[in-house]
Amino acid sequence: MAFEGLTDKLAKAFKNMKNRGRLTESDVKEAMREVRLALLDADVNYKVAKDFTASVTARAIGENITESLTPAQMVIKIVNEELTNLMGGGEARINTAAKGPTVIMMCGLQGSGKTTHSAKLAKMLRSKGHRPLLVGCDVYRPAAIDQLKVVGAKAETPVFEKGTQDPVKTAKEAYAHAKDHGNDFVILDTAGRLHVDEQLMDELRRMKQAVTPNEILLVVDSMTGQDAVTVAKSFDETLGIDGVILTKLDGDTRGGAALSVRAVTGKPVKFAGMGEKLDDLEVFHPDRMASRILGMGDILTLIEQAESQLDEKKAEEMAKRLQENKFDMNDLLDQFGQIKKMGSMKKMLGMIPGMERQLKDVEIDDRQIYRIEAIILSMTPAERAKPDLINPSRKRRIAAGSGMRVEDVNRLLKQYEQMKQMFKQMRKPNKKGKRYNRAMNMGSLEGMLPPGFKL
Repeated sequence: MAFEGLTDKLAKAFKNMKNRGRLTESDVKEAMREVRLALLDADVNYKVAKDFTASVTARAIGENITESLTPAQMVIKIVNEELTNLMGGGEARINTAAKGPTVIMMCGLQGSGKTTHSAKLAKMLRSKGHRPLLVGCDVYRPAAIDQLKVVGAKAETPVFEKGTQDPVKTAKEAYAHAKDHGNDFVILDTAGRLHVDEQLMDELRRMKQAVTPNEILLVVDSMTGQDAVTVAKSFDETLGIDGVILTKLDGDTRGGAALSVRAVTGKPVKFAGMGEKLDDLEVFHPDRMASRILGMGDILTLIEQAESQLDEKKAEEMAKRLQENKFDMNDLLDQFGQIKKMGSMKKMLGMIPGMERQLKDVEIDDRQIYRIEAIILSMTPAERAKPDLINPSRKRRIAAGSGMRVEDVNRLLKQYEQMKQMFKQMRKPNKKGKRYNRAMNMGSLEGMLPPGFKL
């Protein structure tokens, strides 16, 4: 994740504090010096880092320690709250029109990812029941409109374009088209430049005046660090933006832009690009991002992703089959299909509190799912329904058909039996008479860890 280095350094600073029975003012100041250095190393704006640590120090020294917390835990709690406030405090929603289509103008420098994130936003809106319209307003970059058509098709969103005519005129015609065809969101994919220049800004100002957008979103590449904050400040001063979309927050970038944008520009980060797929766009929650930075995970986002990607009906059917002890290889195959919808296994597990640091040096091969699927698909329907039928000759046939080894088939069958035993045990009443019959439900961690994945 973007804040991996910052997370490690903050953890080290807090670890030193945990070894002390009580904290003095000098202890707090020493810890905050390390925090400030960690923030600066993450490319956080110098003034922002200085003001942040000063605020935490003032609160930590003057705060009454809660009986249920150690002094070190109290400081971590204060840092968490201040990080949340630094990034905006709460979720910033899109400004919507009271009447007629909501117009969102996407802007930014060339290469920042405007076109892709326009499609990502369109797909997110579609998943919530809206009918967005993508508009090609970049008439300068070769094949820009063609690219928008490609990603628009993947997002199942129509694209309005008028070739190389004046983009301002295209934007006005797109708005009229949206009103006539029932589109409730109009997303304008505007032209970018290699740097902020007057010609670009003049075109954007004319477009803003012509269609009066409800939301102007600036797309910035978080890997550019403080340059991203500088770009955001320039666009805001000359155009007046409403929010920011930070891209590539899933990479190994230092992530300082996410912590600096709000403090420097006063404008919130509204969305975060967390990958290359069109589904990899998240609403930016400052409190959840603060938890990730402090290594506390982000279980709420994981749950939301599971709810949006997983088939609830299939999950209920799976729970019922587990209750009846009818779990077979077909069910396992369905589970893998559901897991793949959620993306990278390492990213998913990293959202679980305490797991991100454990996974730091662990390589999780997502191709393992495909290998196991190949083995199961090489079985006959009868073998999938009743794996006990699989004898040595059948194992050799399955291994040859899947391109795997007999040992791999044996390993899967052994793990399948272990899983069945685990579910059988979990169905038994505990001392209080309660049963745990939802072990393999897609919302559970056990259900998300396929055989072959070792942590």
